[in-house]
Amino acid sequence: MPPNDVTSLLHLNTGETNDVDMIAIGLQEVNSKINKRLKDALFTDQWSELFMDVLSPFHFILVSTVRMQGVILLVFAKYYHLPFLQDIQTDCTRTGLGGYWGNKGGVSVRLCIFGHMVCFLNCHLPAHLEKAEQRKEDFATILHMQQFEGPVANGILDHDLVFWFGDLNFRIESLDICFVKYAIDSNVLSQLWEKDQLNIAKSTWPVLRGFQEGPLNFPPTFKFDVGTNKYDSSAKKRKPAWTDRILWKIKPPSKGLGTGGHRPSQGVLSVSQLCYCSHMEYTVSDHKPVAAIFAVQFASKVDKPLVEIYVADEWSRPEQAVVRYKMAVGFHRSSWDWIGLYRVGFRHPKDYVSYVWARSVSGLQVIFSEESLPKGNGEYILGYYSNTSSSIAGVTEPFQISLPRSEEGSSSTDSSGSSSEEDDSTLVLLAPKSRSPSPGKMKRHRSRSPSLAKFQGLILRPSSWDRGTSRSPSPQSRCSLPRNIPTIHLPQEEPGSLARADPRNLGLLPALRLEMIDQALGRRQESADQGYYSCWRMSPTSPPGCGSSPKERHSPQELDRQSCPMGR
Repeated sequence: MPPNDVTSLLHLNTGETNDVDMIAIGLQEVNSKINKRLKDALFTDQWSELFMDVLSPFHFILVSTVRMQGVILLVFAKYYHLPFLQDIQTDCTRTGLGGYWGNKGGVSVRLCIFGHMVCFLNCHLPAHLEKAEQRKEDFATILHMQQFEGPVANGILDHDLVFWFGDLNFRIESLDICFVKYAIDSNVLSQLWEKDQLNIAKSTWPVLRGFQEGPLNFPPTFKFDVGTNKYDSSAKKRKPAWTDRILWKIKPPSKGLGTGGHRPSQGVLSVSQLCYCSHMEYTVSDHKPVAAIFAVQFASKVDKPLVEIYVADEWSRPEQAVVRYKMAVGFHRSSWDWIGLYRVGFRHPKDYVSYVWARSVSGLQVIFSEESLPKGNGEYILGYYSNTSSSIAGVTEPFQISLPRSEEGSSSTDSSGSSSEEDDSTLVLLAPKSRSPSPGKMKRHRSRSPSLAKFQGLILRPSSWDRGTSRSPSPQSRCSLPRNIPTIHLPQEEPGSLARADPRNLGLLPALRLEMIDQALGRRQESADQGYYSCWRMSPTSPPGCGSSPKERHSPQELDRQSCPMGR
């Protein structure tokens, strides 16, 4: 069972989360009995629900998740970074019982972050002191078996940056249990480092060449009596060990010549570990959780989202619910793309209040029907969901919706919403039942166009599951265009201008911060309100049946279920 409170585990009670951009969470040995797995297949597992509930008020959205029995990986990001997180894929590799059982192995999420390929790998390797060689072989198997689609970064080590973490199960050799406990009690942990199997392996195993780890300045995280902070008091009396680890590896620069006969630029990505600690206050397991914070500095390769969305600052009348958008050159749109209306504090891309199909026509405009709009006052966000990439390609900043709840308020809009002509470029759907949590209070932003190129704070934690769900079709209706549509002027841009990205932080559990660098001007100065933090393959689906008539369309949720397996 998950603990009642995970705020300190996620560093939510320190104020650091305001500057965190991403959080990756890795779990191992989650209850995977048959009855529990069947329940989790029909509903979201307790751990995922807990982390979504806790993180959504801080504007973290679940980007991807993958599960292999008891091994779960979850990746979250701030909503305004979603358009810059593309090519999201997951994979898993079983190594238990010769590769037939998933109690041991690895799960991964890979994605392109502002143009850089990053992979998060959560592993649960074989236990026991004498199984060090098998741990090495299993890790090599995971690296070999996990392959991703696309022209670049097909293997794990092909990525620009890899974070490897989990219950790696490496133990302390040679030293007896009495000396190990003495070193712990006397706080002379450095006397144990040279006998740690992973430290030894990093210098002798070629497969681990290039992986880095911070100093182990926290006590060994295994094995404890459950419910206490006391090391194993059972008859086995297992020797304490640092089984739970967080490592990272930066892809070495290419030695060959790049395009035009020039050598590729050096040092475009660097990682600094700002924190590496354990959390002794959690006693629900015989392990103690481990967290890390990283600052990741890189040259931004992507400055603008694939889709830019323009809306009025406030919708106080139904006829104002007009959305215009424009797409970047080369964006692969589909007739199954849609624009979702989300409450501030939504938990994942399918957690919308209502949505409209974004049809592939010359007029890039959609209208939400009055029936699909939420009544009352609140802050909302619009997001363009790409069916081809299974990700959000553009979002707005929060804007206000203030619609009357009474029938009188709606009756006045009925006449203004009528029209004798129908716009074939617009398809409006009725709202499905909202699964969104109550929106958290936040500072109101009035600007139309979000500053999306910011990236701050990434928290890693091993966890996830293969998603698969069936979704029923949503009712749909065509509506006539209102007579008085408010004019929304697209912002004029100077030729060749690009939105500049401010430095942001990445938080990993492991944790990390990203900073984007202008190679021509050098590192940009961080703004005063930015901080640091830190804490896995969902293959893109092809557009199902493009050109179908509106009556043949299904809701985005149903499409997601049709394209995702129920598990592996």
